[in-house]
Amino acid sequence: MVISRHKLIRFLNNMNLEELREYCLSLPHATEDMPFDEDILVFRICNRIFALTSLESVPLRVSLKCDPERAIELREQYPDKIVAGYHLNKKHWNTVSLEDLPHPLIKEMIQHSYDQVLAKVPKKERESLNSPAGASF
Repeated sequence: MVISRHKLIRFLNNMNLEELREYCLSLPHATEDMPFDEDILVFRICNRIFALTSLESVPLRVSLKCDPERAIELREQYPDKIVAGYHLNKKHWNTVSLEDLPHPLIKEMIQHSYDQVLAKVPKKERESLNSPAGASF
């Protein structure tokens, strides 16, 4: 089988599950679990979800929290790749197809989701993240 150069470049530019997982877990105090079933991988900060993905999803998709205005902008800019959150609050969550989206954009959206969730964590709990005892979050 011969793969065209264009298709190969597109394939190599797609973020895969391991890259998604690695980036999410690189964020301070991020954890992962599978609370719903064996197919849904969840990433959390302070036990609050900032990203979730189906292990069976083809193409790979991730749901991310987003500022409502930014969510609309992203959906308009990438209508085939970014849609209102699947089975989530459509105002605050986007479901993002990682196929053919630039890695920097995906990472920025993940960071934004993480920041959105962390901002809602009570101040005392956020401050405990910086203490040695907070390392267990």
